[in-house]
Amino acid sequence: MELLRKRLLLLVVILSATFVNAQEKPKSPPEKAMGTINGANIEINYGSPSVRGRKIWGELVPLDEVWRAGANEATTFETNKDLTIEGSKLPAGKYSFFIIPNKDECIIVFNKESEQWGAYKYKEKDDQLRVKVKPQASESITEKLVYKINPSDIVLSWDNWNIGFTVK
Repeated sequence: MELLRKRLLLLVVILSATFVNAQEKPKSPPEKAMGTINGANIEINYGSPSVRGRKIWGELVPLDEVWRAGANEATTFETNKDLTIEGSKLPAGKYSFFIIPNKDECIIVFNKESEQWGAYKYKEKDDQLRVKVKPQASESITEKLVYKINPSDIVLSWDNWNIGFTVK
């Protein structure tokens, strides 16, 4: 009887460990950045990958190709009021948000098709707005991708880059 009890206890421990491992957080968990700029409510929903020792810019994220600006589903950018992004008008609405990264200049893309998985079905003809910005080298590494909504700009920080754009 004691042997059976020990075996059952061992089985419970093994099953518990298996269940805990199956419930681990995803490697790129969903995140949300929310803020207000000039009275407009802004919400950015994205998957937040970590560097985890990988080379990001130019390898994991290829240069000069459309990138979903996060992980998993396409990042979404939503505003309840019209905005001016880098001097160009963006109407109120919900957009897929993409970046075409390059060491010298990044293209920020607001695409009218807000429900996309990654950038696999991205179509340039559905772009509402494209603007060009210069990426900034960061003095420190940002391990986990993050968006920050500041009083006059929005910045994506990841690895050793900050990609920001002005918002009015």
